[in-house]
Amino acid sequence: MFSPKPVRFFLAGLAAAAVAGGAYGIVSATSSSSTATASAATARVEFRGLHGAGSNARSGPAAGGSTGTVNDVSTSGFTLVTSAGQKVTVQETSSTAYAEGTGAAAASALTTGRTALVIGTVDSTTIMAAQVILQPPASASTTASTVVPFTRGAASTAKSVGQIPANYQQGSGTIVGGTTASKATQAALAAYPGGIIDRVVRLANSGYEVHNIGVNWPHHIFVGQNFKVVGAD
Repeated sequence: MFSPKPVRFFLAGLAAAAVAGGAYGIVSATSSSSTATASAATARVEFRGLHGAGSNARSGPAAGGSTGTVNDVSTSGFTLVTSAGQKVTVQETSSTAYAEGTGAAAASALTTGRTALVIGTVDSTTIMAAQVILQPPASASTTASTVVPFTRGAASTAKSVGQIPANYQQGSGTIVGGTTASKATQAALAAYPGGIIDRVVRLANSGYEVHNIGVNWPHHIFVGQNFKVVGAD
């Protein structure tokens, strides 16, 4: 299905996680305790917008992806801008595979302005691309709802749609990769485009919790064993 990409030399040393930390996780000290308290509360909200406070922690990059409009194409990769305004750095390698719809595509098909789904290893707002799919398929979900973009300082939206596993607890489950993570990621992004999937977790009911960052809502997208989205919160 996929066409291997010719070798491209890419710039090393991207530190998106450090940048994200500087943008979302730092609270400046002030002489007023009340001001410091308010700043800390705001920082916690902003950090959740990128990382999803209280959710399953991970020790390093994990399988996931994002979808959006291709921008700033170079020999080392490109920028993906999501529908919620999140900017994602995509790194390409000689093993990155390309498709258009259900068929293989050449790397040259990737041009500015096109819509693309990127699957790969995610580290904050950077994706090491394993697959780039142009014209990704539409959602088959019946529970999709409008994604709420992240706004600095805004309280996180609290709502649930569809089916949430009865015994689900944030932080539970086992992080998965490979084809399983790819299928769950694609299903989640088709139903809820706008954020970045930074990990997929297998739950006790054999379904999956797909963790979504960079948006105010949803942070958790639930996918069944058949890789259909069943709910979100």
